Amino acid sequence: MKHFKIPVIVVGAFLLIQSTCDQNNQNIPYVPVNFDINLNLPAYNPLNYPGEHLILQGGSQGIIVYRYTMDEFVVLDRHATFDVALNCKVNVESDGITLSDADDCSESQWLILDGSVMQGPATLSLHRYRTNWNPPILQIYN
Repeated sequence: MKHFKIPVIVVGAFLLIQSTCDQNNQNIPYVPVNFDINLNLPAYNPLNYPGEHLILQGGSQGIIVYRYTMDEFVVLDRHATFDVALNCKVNVESDGITLSDADDCSESQWLILDGSVMQGPATLSLHRYRTNWNPPILQIYN
């Protein structure tokens, strides 16, 4: 059995190429999130209806709260997952289901129902926060 020695330069070049390819697929910065919203308050009234959303402050680049059903919520960070260093935010498109980052970012698209990638160079889903629903209080946390 022959053993091959791979020169250190080749290994170093491979690692450099690999890290360059992976630099656009990073996780967003960790930001502690733990707050409650009372859906009886007028500011949160849209969330009393399935299919509606609100954009709130918090997380890395803001938070999207989406009411999926009467008992289920999806809460996503607005920080786009392609080239995280650009700090691009996703916005809700007019169809209410598609999230996209700006033209000067990656033009990727994600699904508001779970944060999964629909199109674009982004490969990672949006960061999803946990929820606990105890009507009328929605707890949002990491």
